[in-house]
Amino acid sequence: MIRLLLTEGSAPARAALRSTLQAAANLEIVGEASNGEELLACLGSAAPTLVLLDLRLPGPDVFTVLAALREQYPRLRVLARGELTNEHYVARAFEQGAHGYLLKKAFPTELLHGLATVALGRPYLCSAMGLALLGRFHISLVPAPDGDAARTVLSRREMEVLSLVAEGLTNSEIALRLFTSKRTIETHRQNIMDKTQTRNTAALIKLAVRQGLC
Repeated sequence: MIRLLLTEGSAPARAALRSTLQAAANLEIVGEASNGEELLACLGSAAPTLVLLDLRLPGPDVFTVLAALREQYPRLRVLARGELTNEHYVARAFEQGAHGYLLKKAFPTELLHGLATVALGRPYLCSAMGLALLGRFHISLVPAPDGDAARTVLSRREMEVLSLVAEGLTNSEIALRLFTSKRTIETHRQNIMDKTQTRNTAALIKLAVRQGLC
């Protein structure tokens, strides 16, 4: 059961979210907050396992709040909701402690999928941004030893796999989506990590966002 703390600065929007989420199975709304102070104040008593965080929440700087959540509640999962697709903005959310990012205009089905994915311990990037990965093929890597910036190119299939990884799908789920074997997806995934010099899925998504691939 997901114990959700719902945050949204707009009262009508918060009511709409509440209405959508109350009908969801395996999810209980244990608290609500309209600003950063309320969020921090009710964390102890509400004991949520996941926070749906409005990145435009009034009060203290929301990225400072994110960092505080990561430090004080390291096991707490956070799905951030925002209106921006700016790569630096989204990357900052991940770097400060968010485990997923969802656009506010996302459909309810995607919101529920994002919540479930993050609750399971997987990183998540909404489909609108994940699909944008397919439009770009070059990823900047860390500077090479000689000081030149190394670059690599992902194949179109690798970009498709990366896009689905960003949506939180497992290797088995990606294999079904792309009509191929799990072993093939595992190979693509390892190739992507080798090319981008990343060690895990979360790092891969952060790199993709930071490099402006979405």
